[in-house]
Amino acid sequence: MVAKISGTTGGAAKGEWMFCEIKSLLAAGEIERLRALASTMEFVDGRVSNQTNPTKQNLQAVRSGTDQRYAESVRIVTEALGRSREFREFAFPKRLSEPLLSRYDTGMSYGAHPDSPYLPVAPSGLLRTDLSATIFISESASYQGGELVVYLGTRKLAFKGSAGDAIVYPSTKLHEVSKVTQGTRLVSIVFIESIIADEYKRAQIHELNEIAALEGANMSWENRMRFEVARNNLMRMWSET
Repeated sequence: MVAKISGTTGGAAKGEWMFCEIKSLLAAGEIERLRALASTMEFVDGRVSNQTNPTKQNLQAVRSGTDQRYAESVRIVTEALGRSREFREFAFPKRLSEPLLSRYDTGMSYGAHPDSPYLPVAPSGLLRTDLSATIFISESASYQGGELVVYLGTRKLAFKGSAGDAIVYPSTKLHEVSKVTQGTRLVSIVFIESIIADEYKRAQIHELNEIAALEGANMSWENRMRFEVARNNLMRMWSET
């Protein structure tokens, strides 16, 4: 499900912000396998990836090219995103970071912060973070607190999905993870570089695709072709392949 919110932020020009909530991105067997892997993997202080932010209080799996458990966790989440039509049609993904298991035990949180605009990726190079995704692995009822909170100016949107659900949102937004007051929150975090970097332009293409899917059969063939020419030309202008 794609939610669209329009408004202004701090006097900025009017724009649109879109979020994609994907139900059951992970199958039941994949959820159980990720939990089993997480129970035996090594986790370290999450500040290893953001040492300058004192509000980051979580644990994250150790990235290891030789740990087959880590490689399997990456593969499970990457394949789930790859087969999701909702994800592909919302994010227009060009590249993904390796999905990283992140754990919040009781008392842990991550204060309001922006995501880094670029992340190093192997074997060399940088990935631009256009979109961020959180894939929920713990059952929502198994822990208290731990909502993902995204700021839209003075407004806040809180997300807490069921196990297997995912939320994809613009990396440009300030966000936080509220304190876990009971239980353990286990999620997988992914950053996406889109072929359409600008979130407003990306939203327009998504909207046009939705119109084509819903109303295309009702158009005359001539008008449908004119519509597709305009949509495809916008993709050519705005995309980076």
